[in-house]
Amino acid sequence: MTFSAPRPVLTATLTLTLVLGACSSQTGTDDDPPTLTATATATAAVQTSHNAMDTQFAQQMIVHHEGAVEMAQLAQERAATPQVQDLAGQIEAAQGPEIELMHTWLQAWGEPPAPEDDMADMGHGDMGTTMQMEGMTQEEAMAELESHSGQEFDRRFLELMIEHHRGAILMAEGALTDGQDPDAQELAQQVVADQEAEIDVMEQMLEDL
Repeated sequence: MTFSAPRPVLTATLTLTLVLGACSSQTGTDDDPPTLTATATATAAVQTSHNAMDTQFAQQMIVHHEGAVEMAQLAQERAATPQVQDLAGQIEAAQGPEIELMHTWLQAWGEPPAPEDDMADMGHGDMGTTMQMEGMTQEEAMAELESHSGQEFDRRFLELMIEHHRGAILMAEGALTDGQDPDAQELAQQVVADQEAEIDVMEQMLEDL
């Protein structure tokens, strides 16, 4: 004996099949807009999070930090006082990771790193300062430092690093005014706070020499 399903069940089954079929046919049509993947969405957000000032800040601050690290490494070898050696070590330890961080930003933003040849003597434009210290380029400042020894080295290192820090503060303030990337804004604030504090320390060291 063959049993057939009750008519209400067959009707419900047929209705459900038709509804599902209609839903399936409406998805993936050529007229539908493409759906961004999570990766594409994240990439788009990163690329639009910054502006030209953020790029300029990262490119120029990398070069500026590299100059400070170079001076600090020399001071760790040549400084006559432990206090200056310790400060130089702190400067290198703080600014080295910041250099790497800004490199990752430029890569994520799809922006090129600044060519060293173009940055060596360039001004900071709207940043409001230049790379120079007391009218000297990085190379000239390093040559002068290498010509000194003992307490005179310590004095010139502190004087030049104070000027170097003041330049970084002006650059960071420019980024805070005209930049927009949240991470760059955070770093700019940190640069201002850290380097103002270090200037106070170095000015006191100069008085004690």
